Amino acid sequence: MERRNKQVMTDEQQRVFLALADPTRRLLLKHLCEEGSGTAAGFAARLPITRQAIIKHLVTLEQAGLVTARETGRERRYMPRPEALSTITNWIEEISAQWDQRLAALRSLLLEEPSQPDTARPEEHTTMTEHQERTNEHDSDN
Repeated sequence: MERRNKQVMTDEQQRVFLALADPTRRLLLKHLCEEGSGTAAGFAARLPITRQAIIKHLVTLEQAGLVTARETGRERRYMPRPEALSTITNWIEEISAQWDQRLAALRSLLLEEPSQPDTARPEEHTTMTEHQERTNEHDSDN
């Protein structure tokens, strides 16, 4: 059985997941989504984190495409780009569909009627390993 050499995630998806892996960045993104926009100074005034650290987090979110920045005087105003989350929601849906297929195959295997040992031919018996190999072959064809 040959496995396809697929990249698990695109670079864009990896950047989004890495950006969202940090709880402070998730909090900043949440505030930006609720408020529409914000500045590093505004966040520093109400969060227990330095302005410099907030800027680093906002830059990471910007590099991941989750926020955009606009110069407003001497400050940068950050705005959320929730549509950028679609890249990971699509990936999650693909993984979910693969699991649905595997679970359906497992369900059908578990619901099969057991054959009578004295009347069954040896080729009718399928081991779990053989069934998993067929499932994997089916997955690699998709």
